Order: sequence, then structure tokens, then C-alpha cells
Amino acid sequence: MRYHSLKQPSKQVVFLYLSLFVCLPLSISICNFAEDGAATRGMFVFGSSLVDNGNNNFFESRAKADYLPYGIDFPNGPSGRFTNGKNVVDLLGDQLKLPSFIPPSKDPSTKGSKIVHGVNHASGSSGILDDTGSVAGNVISLSQQIRDFEEETLPELEAELGCKSSESLPSYLFVVGVGGNDYMFNYFVRRSYLQFGLEAFTRTLIASLAQKLQKLYSLGGRKFVVMSINPLGYSPVLNRPNFIGSPRALSQAAQIYNVQLKILLDALKRSMPDFNFALVNTYNIMTNIIQNPASTGFEDTRNPCCKVTSQIQGGNGVLCERGGETSANRARNVFFDGLHPTEALNFQIASKAYASTLEFDVYPINVRQLAQL
Repeated sequence: MRYHSLKQPSKQVVFLYLSLFVCLPLSISICNFAEDGAATRGMFVFGSSLVDNGNNNFFESRAKADYLPYGIDFPNGPSGRFTNGKNVVDLLGDQLKLPSFIPPSKDPSTKGSKIVHGVNHASGSSGILDDTGSVAGNVISLSQQIRDFEEETLPELEAELGCKSSESLPSYLFVVGVGGNDYMFNYFVRRSYLQFGLEAFTRTLIASLAQKLQKLYSLGGRKFVVMSINPLGYSPVLNRPNFIGSPRALSQAAQIYNVQLKILLDALKRSMPDFNFALVNTYNIMTNIIQNPASTGFEDTRNPCCKVTSQIQGGNGVLCERGGETSANRARNVFFDGLHPTEALNFQIASKAYASTLEFDVYPINVRQLAQL
């Protein structure tokens, strides 16, 4: 039998094969991976002051937290976070083992390699509705946050990672924390209840939020961490004179919204392929702590930790007095100012969001399980 000798490949062919062998795994590893043992690549954040990492620092607004005592327990001092230390986004990042804090989108230095673990678009005093933030003068509405994400963050991310966002975004969590301001500083303060019943207003909010979540999904988001509305009726600001809205009415509003939010998320999961979510029930988590503080080491569940200037004194009853005093043991307080939780309470929320197996805390799966999908 006659055998044909194999022809040796040319140097050009060998180089081509080696190039394919080297380049293909690199392109895959850039877009489909989790670094350093982390379950997810990072987070993109949207919402209000509860999840804002400092965007309002970079434009004129009455909703600012860039001064002491805000940040008194934060590594770098005041940063624009509306609490004494880390907020719930920072603490979720710790749980997920992300290598750094998620940077605010409006910081001019939030470019290049700084965005590969996510960007925070949230803005203090914003709401689901575009006009909710008007009481603070100038904020970034949720609609604008999503436009900024689409028009600024995504092109930058694609350039940095070298791949389409549709390939990279399924490796990120999309954190959405919004809604409380739409009731406190829109429906009640602006007396919208004279025109709309509470349930009708809630339907408007849910319909608007649905459109925004669908937009983020269309851009490539697949894993959503959605925060319920806090138990607004317990907020210390309600103890201040001249605040419109009773504790009972605000608690009812939060409950109605949270029920409809769960129904919405279940519907989106049924209708949109690969849409997954973890609904963090901050209402339940906070209410349980407020009603049983000793079980988690809290003592003061009603008063702000910092000195808050009332409306009669020229303040707004929400924000800390600039340079004002704070409680010595801030880990014992539920609220830092007239509305926002302390770092200690944020830690409780983030821990339960990440690891709890109780639907009372997070539904239908926790953030750890969501990140690993």
C-alpha cells in the first residue's frame, strides 16, 4: 500500500492557528466570567438616596449628603451617601466580594477601568415619576438615570471590555431601589391625593416602573435586585411639625405598593425570557427590627441619630444639620437622619438580602442565588 506523506504547514498557517488559539479564549474570558471567586462581575444601580453613592455631589441640588456628620463612619469621610457609613449597595458589594465601591456616574473620573465592576446612577430625592424630585430642586430622575446608562455607560463599557453589552450585562446585577419618595414627597406633600386615590396612584407608579424595568431588560439586564419600599410610617420625619401625611397613611401606601411590586415582578419573569429577580422586602426586615429591636442589638427605633433641623427652624426635617452632633453609639440606632437608615441597619438589610432563605426577607431567591444563575 502506498502512503502519501503529509505536507508540512507553512509558517503563515501555523501563525494563523496560534492566533486563533490565543485570541478566542481571551474574548470569551472578557465577557463571560466572574473574577476572584466572585459570583457576579458587578452592579449597576438605579434609584433614590437609599442607594445613591454620591451623584448629587456633582450638581446643584438641595438633596446632598456631602458634609459631616454624613460619612462619619465611612472610610473616606462624607461621600454623598445618605448615612453614617456604608449604604446597602456598598454592603451588598462586600457580600459579593467586589473589589471596590461602585462609583457614581456623575463623577468625571468614572471612566475606563473604573466602570468594569459597575456604575451607580442613583440620585437622592428621585422617584419613579419624573416630577417627584422637584421638591429638591434638581435631581436625576429614574428615566434620566436609564438614559445616562444607555447613552454614556454602555458605550464606555463596551469599549473597555471589547465586547457587546448584550454579552457582558448578564454577568451583572441591576439594583433598583426607588418608590418611597413618590409617596412621601409627591403624593402626600404635593397633595396629589386630592386628585387620585391611593390605589390609582400606585397603579401609575407600577406601570411606569414596569416600562423602566423592561427598558433595562432590552438593554441587556437579566438579573435584578429590586428593593421594596421601606415602612415609611416609622420615619422620624413624621414626628416633625408640618409634615403632610400621617404614619398610618404612609404605611398603607407602602404596603399597597409592595404587594403590586411583587405581582409585577412575577409577571415580568413569566413574560421575558431569562429575566430573574430577588425582591428584597425591606419593609418586613425593618418592621421586624423596629418592633423587636433587642433581637438584633438596636435600642432607638424612633429618633434620628444626627441632629435634624425641623421645617419650623428652616430645615426640611429629613437631612442632618451641617456639622451637627450624632449619637455616640450609632450602631444602636435604626435611623441616621429623618428618613435614612444607619449603616448598622443597612448591614441587616444587605445580609438578609444576600443570604436569607425566608420569603419574608427576600423573594423568590436571595441575592447570592441570583448572582450564581
